[in-house]
Amino acid sequence: MNLESPRINVGKSPQEVFDFLSDIKNFESLMPDNISKFEVLDSDKFLFALKGMPEIILKKKEAMAPNKIVLGAAGGKLDFSLIGNITDTGNNSSEVHLEFTGSFNTMMAMMIKGPISKFIETLATNIPKAI
Repeated sequence: MNLESPRINVGKSPQEVFDFLSDIKNFESLMPDNISKFEVLDSDKFLFALKGMPEIILKKKEAMAPNKIVLGAAGGKLDFSLIGNITDTGNNSSEVHLEFTGSFNTMMAMMIKGPISKFIETLATNIPKAI
């Protein structure tokens, strides 16, 4: 399953956006209002839970400054990645879009597609407000 957020314009340089997303504790400020738990576990790993959903642990898997950062599932039964793509749009601004990729059975994919789409859209939309 592959899902993408809308492309969001950010009035910061790609490096500033990359630096913000590289510090995993900043993801707390990007989370939707229905977050029930957020906990930094390590310098590159955090746990979060949304109301009515199981806890998810994300770990920074790859960082290619200033254009890409990859978070992946750290443990659990689901294998997926959340990829932040950052593009320079000139004049000290950038465009960000998030991609969610994962392999799920058909039933699981149907159940999580809506909530995951809304989740990555919320993360992306909150980036300009949080930086």
